Formats: sequence, C-alpha cells, structure tokens
Amino acid sequence: MTPPFLTVRDLLRYAVSRFNEAQLSFGHGIANAYDEAAYLILHTLHLPLDMLEPFLDARLLEAEMSKLLQVIERRVQERAPAAYITHEAWLHGYPFYVDERVIVPRSLIGELLQEKLAPWLNETHPVQTVLDLCTGSGCLAILAAENFPQARVDAVDVSADALAVAQRNVATYDLEERITLYEGDLYAPLPATRRYNLIIANPPYVNEASMHELPAEYQHEPRLALAGGSDGMDIVRQIVAGARRWLAPHGTLVVEIGHEREYAQAAFGKLNLNWLTTSAGDDFVFMLNAADLNS
Repeated sequence: MTPPFLTVRDLLRYAVSRFNEAQLSFGHGIANAYDEAAYLILHTLHLPLDMLEPFLDARLLEAEMSKLLQVIERRVQERAPAAYITHEAWLHGYPFYVDERVIVPRSLIGELLQEKLAPWLNETHPVQTVLDLCTGSGCLAILAAENFPQARVDAVDVSADALAVAQRNVATYDLEERITLYEGDLYAPLPATRRYNLIIANPPYVNEASMHELPAEYQHEPRLALAGGSDGMDIVRQIVAGARRWLAPHGTLVVEIGHEREYAQAAFGKLNLNWLTTSAGDDFVFMLNAADLNS
C-alpha cells in the first residue's frame, strides 16, 4: 500500500488543512496557516527557514514523517503558539529562545528600534543609556543594544522566570557587559543615580474584557505579561508617572499599548502623546519626551 504522505509538499498541504480545519489563531509573529506550517516543517527538519521551495518534493524518512505529524497534532490539540513548540521566536531577523515563562516576542517597538527611532531621535542627543521595562525574553533590550552600539541597557522584569529566559538570550548575543537585568517592579530595583536617554516599554496592556476573549493560543502566555487591569492602563500609568524621575533632560519614553489607544487617550489626554507610525498603523505606540512630562 502506498503511504498517505511521501514528501514535504504532502505534509505542508496536510498541515495547512489541519490548521484551517481547527480554526487556529495566528498572532505570534506568523500571520497564517501556510506560513506557520512551513515554519514548523522547516524547523523540525533542520532546514533553512527561508528555503522551502527546493525541498518541497523531497521524500521523507519514516522517522521524519512521524516527528512532523506529532508537531502538527500538538499545534492543533494543545493550541500552543508555534514558538513554544520550537522554543524559538524571530523578531526583525533576530532569533530568541522562548518558552511558557515569557510572552512570544512580537513588539512593534522592535521595528522602531531597527530604524533607531528616526526621525524622533538624532545625533544631537545620542542614546547612551536605555531602560527596557517589562523586558520578558529580553528581545527589546537586545535590539536596543544592537541598534545603539554605544549604549548601556538596563532591563527590568518583575518575573524571575522571565529574567531567566532573558539572561539566556543576552548570553547568546554575548551582551552581558552591556545589558544589566534587574528583578523588581518597574523602576524600583534601579540604582538611584541612573538617568536614561531612552525608556522603552511593552507592558501588560490588555483590558479585562479583552482578556476574557483571547484565543486559546494566548492563554498559554503568562497572564502577568498580558493583563493590564480594567482599562489595560494599570501598569502604563505607573510607567508614565515614574518616567519623569528617570529620564535624562532630553530623554524619550516609548510605550506600546496594542489596541488600547482609546483607553490611553482617556488616561493621558492632558499629555502631548505622539503616536508613532508602525507597520500595524499609527495607534499602537506612543512617545513622550521629558519636556512633555515636565509641563
């Protein structure tokens, strides 16, 4: 009898069908069933992630077939994000280790860091110190260090488990001498003498009503890293309130708030919020300068 599957193409078709049939949610760095199926297959077979086409008609060993089917079924049955299955997430060309101790990296601040926050930041006031609040896996701290090579970066998280993941990623990129990790509540663990040219934060910001509507995939992520209170602004309020104390005179605060612009406007309407343009639109990340907070 001819086996039901022979090639990578066969498994790709099957995986896309299973994912669509199961109505999986895609929002952790991969946008659709086809791309996620391709990623899981290539990763499982230890093939280059950007080279699917040459391998589509390659025949699979029985052991490879079995392993791929297990991965596909785990994604369907557990509804775990692909990144938790592979322990790998990519953000703007950088791979990071992830597991259930941290949310899957997908921050829009990452793309702004890739652009060095131009034109908002410039060489007139160079970025020499960066603070990453709610660092999670450490991905934004690492991207900040990579894109501002003269800067020292402090990164804070209240979760010791998250910081263990961040430490692993910092070590992978050999940035231990430039990135310092702190465990504690926002600004609390920082040395009193610190001042920052740039503070970035991708904090918990999902409002309570939305928390109850999250797809199953998001339920695998730590609630601590997602839930932002009734309007999503509980942690954001603390970040904004404390920023004036920790920013350098010409410093800048950048905060991601997801789909909560309406609540952010209500909470900080008296401040001069600058909404930054990202690939997702103009409603997801705001910026405040030190001068805005001093007014």
